[in-house]
Amino acid sequence: MTVALTLDTERLVLRQFEAEDWRVLHEHHSDPECTRFTFGRALSEGETWRAMASMVGHWQLRGYGPYAVVEKATAAVVGSVGLWYPNDWPEPEIKWALLRRAWGKGYAHEAARAVQRVAVEHFGTPPISLIGVENLPSIKVALSVGAEFERRFRFRGKPCNIYRHPRVAGGGV
Repeated sequence: MTVALTLDTERLVLRQFEAEDWRVLHEHHSDPECTRFTFGRALSEGETWRAMASMVGHWQLRGYGPYAVVEKATAAVVGSVGLWYPNDWPEPEIKWALLRRAWGKGYAHEAARAVQRVAVEHFGTPPISLIGVENLPSIKVALSVGAEFERRFRFRGKPCNIYRHPRVAGGGV
């Protein structure tokens, strides 16, 4: 089964990344608060471009990956949400990373719900979200979309939690 290349929600379009999207994503990647729990520091423009290229490449290598999240009302890219499974991850996950100006609008929740639906169709089992124990905003998003705490472990030397997404958006595992 192939994962849809675009997803549509009430307020968002989740689509494949385009060449110039890295410029908008750099607003996120250059913000130390946005990258505190992922990269642990702000990224340079070149590092942002390479981060986006890795998300594009993920689609080539795995057949699924993160989407560019586009706000329908403005046609602006506001971040990335989608499936992610680097070679050292414990299993496939749903990830989200939004520009700070998009925080608090429910976009991560809305996009993650759309991705939950395609994830279970594709994998047959619910994916996880791998979240650092101090990343309270991401934990809040995971819980808001029905993911449940599964276990704590050390990942790349840091304490992390695994949250298991429900079998269907809005339903239980």
